[in-house]
Amino acid sequence: PWHYRNKAQFPVRTQKASDGTSRPVTGFYAGRTHSVIPVTDCAIQDVSMKPILEIVLNWMSEQKIPAYDEQLHSGIVRHIYIRKGYHTGQIMVCLVINGTKIGHHLTDALLQKLSQIEGMASVFLNSNTEKTNVILGNKMSLLWGREYIEDRIGDIRYHISPQSFYQVNPVQTEKLYKTVLEFADLSGSEIVWDLYCGIGTISIYLAKHVQMVYGVEIVQEAVRNAKENASLNGVENVKFFCGAAEEIVPRLMAKDSKATEPIFQGDSLFDCGKEVRRNPVPVDVIVVDPPRKGCDARCLETIIAMEPKRIVYISCDSATLARDLKVLGENGYEVVQGRMVDMFPWSVHVETIVLIQKKTS
Repeated sequence: PWHYRNKAQFPVRTQKASDGTSRPVTGFYAGRTHSVIPVTDCAIQDVSMKPILEIVLNWMSEQKIPAYDEQLHSGIVRHIYIRKGYHTGQIMVCLVINGTKIGHHLTDALLQKLSQIEGMASVFLNSNTEKTNVILGNKMSLLWGREYIEDRIGDIRYHISPQSFYQVNPVQTEKLYKTVLEFADLSGSEIVWDLYCGIGTISIYLAKHVQMVYGVEIVQEAVRNAKENASLNGVENVKFFCGAAEEIVPRLMAKDSKATEPIFQGDSLFDCGKEVRRNPVPVDVIVVDPPRKGCDARCLETIIAMEPKRIVYISCDSATLARDLKVLGENGYEVVQGRMVDMFPWSVHVETIVLIQKKTS
């Protein structure tokens, strides 16, 4: 339960001392506020994060690089974002700035120190100039190292980029995925759809137990990682689509259309630029792992229209899970089994896996 988190996003602000001087600090927001409580040593974060934070803060002080001021929308460094591979020890650091670049004469001094940390593999600069609570902006630049770090779940290797979703508790993630596999009750002949698939962790984990897995994810960089991860592990019975599940799947389910995107005909997936007749998407099991806000209403409609025999729903928010289960229950499905995994020790949050299937009567 200690030092388990492999990812952290620390806001950076300026704090005034009693002698009138100012210094950059990083930490966490006080409850229901945007006031930062200075912290560099957190008992649930990986221990390697403390020295990284101290290096960046000292660099900011030495080079006189101002922290972001949320009210004035001024200053430079907004967040320090860190990821670490639990099994590999590989580390990624991303500086989120209120601007488009920082001069090489400034970043070189930082890179020299960060590159000396054991396991350091990637340093990124992310540009976010919007007045927003969203942490990462759209522009990501690699300053040093590789474009990804690598980690493992069981015997499967994964490439992880800055914008990709990856579970924060690696030890409990293996227990979570084993539960998903148990609930899916796979015989080897199933067609599985993995919605909100991220970098393909669940898709690839399930692939050796089924005939075919199709993953859908809206983040383009994550889909690129997912394809790389399938190739990295020699997994060929998995396909990934980039887009919202509620948009991708209905297009595949359309009966008649002139299409240029990959489509289904029978049991095969291919690219077609001529008018064809489409059959409904084949599906036995749907695995869905949405963000905290739960499934989009149109995504639930899509799941119901696909008519899977079983749905394995992974949730990090019990309220949105209950809301979505109500909708599924009103449309011919029932909860068979549920199990909780304590993915977030010392917090009020828990991960829940629920098996849902078509009502028999």
